[in-house]
Amino acid sequence: MALARRARGGEGLNYWPGFVDALSTLILSIIFLLSVFLVVQFYMAQEVTGKDTALQRLNAQIDQLSSLLSLEKAGKVDLEQQIAQLRANLASAEGERDKLQKQAQGAGAAAAAESAAQGKITQLSGELDSQKQLSARALAQVEALNQQILALRRQLTALEQALEVSEQHGKESQSKLAELGQRLNVALAQRVQELSRYRSDFFGRLRAILGNRPDVRVVGDRFVFQSEVFFDVSQATLKPEGMAELDQVASALLELEKQIPQDIPWVIRVDGHTDVRPISTPQFHSNWELSSARAISVVQYLISKGVSPQHLVAAGFGEFQPLDTGTTEAAYSRNRRIELKLTER
Repeated sequence: MALARRARGGEGLNYWPGFVDALSTLILSIIFLLSVFLVVQFYMAQEVTGKDTALQRLNAQIDQLSSLLSLEKAGKVDLEQQIAQLRANLASAEGERDKLQKQAQGAGAAAAAESAAQGKITQLSGELDSQKQLSARALAQVEALNQQILALRRQLTALEQALEVSEQHGKESQSKLAELGQRLNVALAQRVQELSRYRSDFFGRLRAILGNRPDVRVVGDRFVFQSEVFFDVSQATLKPEGMAELDQVASALLELEKQIPQDIPWVIRVDGHTDVRPISTPQFHSNWELSSARAISVVQYLISKGVSPQHLVAAGFGEFQPLDTGTTEAAYSRNRRIELKLTER
């Protein structure tokens, strides 16, 4: 009775269904993994079988070519043996013919013996002619094979010579390319040095012209003008005082054009920059457009003053090349700028 009550009281703790579900899931997972393994094994077996088949086909072709070569060599040997045998038969027939002729001459009194001997001589002469024809055909075949072998050897020699010539030309070409590369590097180094010298002259002249103005700075190899020198806020039209500054720059550029040789490819790159604050006006929908328009305005004004367009480049960088990453008004002012850089084209 106590056992029955304990059994009835424990009906709420029956774990058997959960155990069956877990075991079923485990069995299904194992079956799935085995299926995947079998599929992978099947495809790998197919791949290996395909490669073995291709290898067997190649081996069969190699064996076939080797057999043909062996047959060709064996045929040549057989023909040479046949020629030797025919020559031996020819010598034997000639000896027998000479013997019969001597016998015929020694038996001049016996007409019947002479007639028989003459018939034998005729027969032997016919056989001798047949042997000569067979020998001639065999010799012709051997000669044809010899000609083919000679032609193949000539082709092989010609290919080897062509390969040697090609390798020699390749070495000479590499040597010439290396020499030309060295000359080019030397020439480029000289051009860079010359351009660096003219860049120094240009910077010195601009420093002398512009003086120590707080709104014009030298940063690395560039002259940096604050945008307020040339433009009003959110505008790309040059102000009169900005034109006056550019007149001095144009004068320096005109002198530079006279000094730099024609074979040195140089340009003055005019870069426009804005601060990080976005702009959206009817005229300019982004800082890209504003910075590009300002650079173009500077280039067009320099061209109007006589500077060659071939020596000018306009580029807009928007707000993506800041000099100062701060968020103050002073930082924004430093980032709104026009840069002039003398560089190679």
